[in-house]
Amino acid sequence: MVSRVRVWLNRTYAENVFFTDQLRRNPSDRAVEIHATHGDADSPVLAAADTAELEPEGLSPAAYVEYALAQCRRRGIDVFVPRLHQSAVVAHRADFEAVGTALLAPPPEAVAVFHDKVIAYEAVQAIGVPVPPWYRVRSATELVTAVEELEEAGHRACFKPASGAGGVGFRVITRTPFSLEHLTGFPSPYVQLDLVLEALRQAEERGDERVDWLVMPRLEQPEVSVDCLTGPDNLLRMSVGRTKNGRRRGFTLHEQWLEPARLIAEGFGLHYLSNIQFRMFGDRPVLMDVNTRPAGGLHQLALCGVNAPWAAVQLALGEDPGRIVPPFLGQDYTVVSGPRPLRAVALPHQRLDVAEPLLPAVPAPAGAAEPSAPAAAASPVAPADAAQALPL
Repeated sequence: MVSRVRVWLNRTYAENVFFTDQLRRNPSDRAVEIHATHGDADSPVLAAADTAELEPEGLSPAAYVEYALAQCRRRGIDVFVPRLHQSAVVAHRADFEAVGTALLAPPPEAVAVFHDKVIAYEAVQAIGVPVPPWYRVRSATELVTAVEELEEAGHRACFKPASGAGGVGFRVITRTPFSLEHLTGFPSPYVQLDLVLEALRQAEERGDERVDWLVMPRLEQPEVSVDCLTGPDNLLRMSVGRTKNGRRRGFTLHEQWLEPARLIAEGFGLHYLSNIQFRMFGDRPVLMDVNTRPAGGLHQLALCGVNAPWAAVQLALGEDPGRIVPPFLGQDYTVVSGPRPLRAVALPHQRLDVAEPLLPAVPAPAGAAEPSAPAAAASPVAPADAAQALPL
């Protein structure tokens, strides 16, 4: 009898409720149990899991690793998909292997390269992948220089943190004076240059921590996110592009997107699941960003007949799924919000028909919460920030 697989997702995005759904509906018909932890009791990922706990707050990266190791021992985790503190976790891969847990994440060297976008751009340029013009900015003076040079070349300037994920901190520079018109409608990513400069100068006068931004031209659509699955042998098992052009989304296997993604995934050892994003600069694709984790929209590949989460778990367990080619490309679609159930507030949750493995007791790290009684049944369906794909 084939044993069940126990998978843990730590503090992750709401859309990964679909990641868990695909693991349970795997084509191998293998029993999968999901453990989830989060800092938000209302995360829909907690509600989608078989067992769930709130994570302790305020742990340093080193303390979080100890917490994670304790979770893996206590819960009998086979595969851990780390998002929070990924860099610290992957640096201790051997410690996790010693307790029987495989990490579904790249090695620390690959994570380090793509943590800093400047280092990443320099590294991928060296292997022949095109990137847009960019400036590293840490002061008001440097910002003015970067914006003026981009505008002189006919571009609209934008900026984002040199390290970060999920589009957090992305803004587009405008010279249009602030007025009441900017207080109508919905908030936009546009910010007035004079307001940004004033905020920077005030921060400099106060001696606040300096900003660290990447300033570059605003890139054009389409945006193509290439979902990659790469083995520990650095060989690509899967690459499929998901296209975004306004509301319309679709899929592509065109080599202008897949080839540079392959160079990056194989060249830097982005083991297991990664997401490599491109946009247009003039008439050619250029790299926009690299995520060393599964993309929130990975589940959309199901519209092409591909279950990428399960293939990745197989690979982490040493069961090579081989080369994965979509049997077809799904029709164009859009993404809309949909309801997902939430748990009652009481956590942690333990599904009544899931028995914990009999493992040696491990002292809980300082600050970690002790398990309590099973949570009550999930509350009635409530809106969440997950999204579902619908055909156009």
